[in-house]
Amino acid sequence: MGIVLANIIAIYRRELQSYFISPLAYAIAGVFWFISGLFFVTILFGPDGILPSVAAIDLQGQQLGVPVPLIDVPYEFIRAFLDRMGWLLLFILPILSMGLYAEERKRGTLELLATSPLTNWAVAVGKLLGVVTFLITMVAPLLIFEAIALSGSNPPMSPAIPLLGHFGLILLAAAILSLGMFISSLTDSTILSAVLTFGLVLLLLFVDLIAKSIGGPVGEALGHLSLLKHYNTFIQGIFDTSAIILFASYIFLGIFLTAQSIDALRFQRQ
Repeated sequence: MGIVLANIIAIYRRELQSYFISPLAYAIAGVFWFISGLFFVTILFGPDGILPSVAAIDLQGQQLGVPVPLIDVPYEFIRAFLDRMGWLLLFILPILSMGLYAEERKRGTLELLATSPLTNWAVAVGKLLGVVTFLITMVAPLLIFEAIALSGSNPPMSPAIPLLGHFGLILLAAAILSLGMFISSLTDSTILSAVLTFGLVLLLLFVDLIAKSIGGPVGEALGHLSLLKHYNTFIQGIFDTSAIILFASYIFLGIFLTAQSIDALRFQRQ
């Protein structure tokens, strides 16, 4: 067990180091922060943003002399912002996962991994932990801006709600990256890997709509597979154990399929 853990840590450190020396990774992080900043400002101060809309409702209520409905501005902001972040990850994550194994295939180093004493599970887990850690470093600065924006709320907002939403965001990202890692292990083309991952994630996000059109027990079963449906429970401030189990199942499935894919390559080499 100790040897396997040491192998996972070695792969993890190698993967994480590769991200922090990669110009593409910095470019992805820069694009992510720029678009996130645009969402942040637009949701708060845009023409249809939360603060102008609330101010307009208050003004209209004062002019008409009617009571104004109470609006939980901090909650609506967090929910809207994390909803945008989920859709942004739909485009960012396939790019992050496309080179996890495809680059190894292209450089010829995947054969070395496949025939090395390292177990396939250790390699897959180490690679996944590395890319998830890099994603966390991208998401973490957003918490600072959110804390600054929410610091002026009265009454103050419980930090459990945004933290739970970000926890759901990380689980969503880990599930997508795990599945993308499996697809990356099947091809040496990073572009093809990104396109296939994007298509698969899009299907898993909208499977809830397909389930509603089917209806019945089959439709209900398909509805439970929706990534978007379970992610929405987190950004609404609801701690749902079934959502955690679903995301953990996707993560495990991606690691399992990746290990089997590399095992098949190992068998071919032998």
